[in-house]
Amino acid sequence: MEQRAVVTAGTGGIGLETAMGLAAHGLAVTVVGRNAERGARAVERIATVATGGDPRFVAADLSSLGDVRALAARLAAEGPLKVLVNNVGAMFADRQQTVDGIEATFAVNHLSPYLLTELLLDRLRAGGPSRIVNVSSGAIKVAKRTFDAVEPPGGYYGFHWYGRAKLANLAYTLDLAQRLRDSGVTVFAADPGGAATDMTNGTMTSPRIVSPGLRLLWPLVRRTFERSTAGPASVAARPSVFAATDASLDGQTGLLIGPEVRPVPAFRGSTDPRTVHDVLSLSQRLAPIRGGR
Repeated sequence: MEQRAVVTAGTGGIGLETAMGLAAHGLAVTVVGRNAERGARAVERIATVATGGDPRFVAADLSSLGDVRALAARLAAEGPLKVLVNNVGAMFADRQQTVDGIEATFAVNHLSPYLLTELLLDRLRAGGPSRIVNVSSGAIKVAKRTFDAVEPPGGYYGFHWYGRAKLANLAYTLDLAQRLRDSGVTVFAADPGGAATDMTNGTMTSPRIVSPGLRLLWPLVRRTFERSTAGPASVAARPSVFAATDASLDGQTGLLIGPEVRPVPAFRGSTDPRTVHDVLSLSQRLAPIRGGR
């Protein structure tokens, strides 16, 4: 029987390299993205390394909660799932709003993977032992740790809001690992470190993405960004592939796999009880899981 894996935002960059890594490990990989042409090209590349089932592409706009629900229903109907890699991520220079009326950074980087994961838990249990991998970011270190509302107080700064959304997702990930302990489903976070991708090339060249204090140091900040995104996507994908497939992690859960492809301590704010409580409450309010968990 095929062992199925799903990689969101898997048609390019880190997601495509992750999908290729999973396919090389014998998984039948489905990549999710918005563009059918990019999807077709991705499937062609993945097929060159696949040792399991045939790869395929499924179209979905992961900024739309309705699309996420429809995607989950389609994937669930296809049977048990061995691996789910929530690779989707987005950073915006200017504030944007989704079709659901939700600030886009929080919706794409946290609510989308949160909702998709919750809706696929039964299929992951059926495919157990199975793994969930949520892609994190070092940007969480500059995030505001307030989650009583979608948008934090103060102005919009894309890099900081991206970090805050990734912090919310890491807090959810580590809590989920404990909730699913001994269920046959293990949960990991993976920090890719950085790579030159469409997301970084499109946003990390403008001082508008950081707070006014950091703008005064923009030449230094920009050089830091450039160094952090200088590596190839194939290297940045290694933590996700390791978290999804490596036998050394059998029986373990709730780990953050760092850019050097080994477990590292999670940012302490991600385990703060109030942060976890507020993230879960906000997530459940904005993206309720119909019919319970």
